[in-house]
Amino acid sequence: MRFSPSLLKGTTPGLILALLAERPMHGYELARTLEERSTGALALGQGVLYPALHRLERDGLIAGAWHAAPNGPERRVYRLTPQGHAALAERQAEWTAFAQAVGRVLQPPPPRSAPDVSPA
Repeated sequence: MRFSPSLLKGTTPGLILALLAERPMHGYELARTLEERSTGALALGQGVLYPALHRLERDGLIAGAWHAAPNGPERRVYRLTPQGHAALAERQAEWTAFAQAVGRVLQPPPPRSAPDVSPA
């Protein structure tokens, strides 16, 4: 299942931060890892990924540096900054609370038991 672009747009920065918390990665590796882990449901095109990376870098949450690739051109490899680790923790807490709140609304409440009406 693919999700609407509006859902993906709001979660893209947090997903990038979560992946970079594991290890530094270049853009293509980030996109491929996200798509693989989500079994294809979360695919980021260049038009979404790179602007998000630039915003995160501008905000000081990630840092990028050019690295020589063994078989090809240099690649910009991104890593999480200390501010990025803090932002990720905040996003994880926010996401957990949000998902729980949405789940409470989307899941039907358990059936109410009928009041006991015994003759007096």
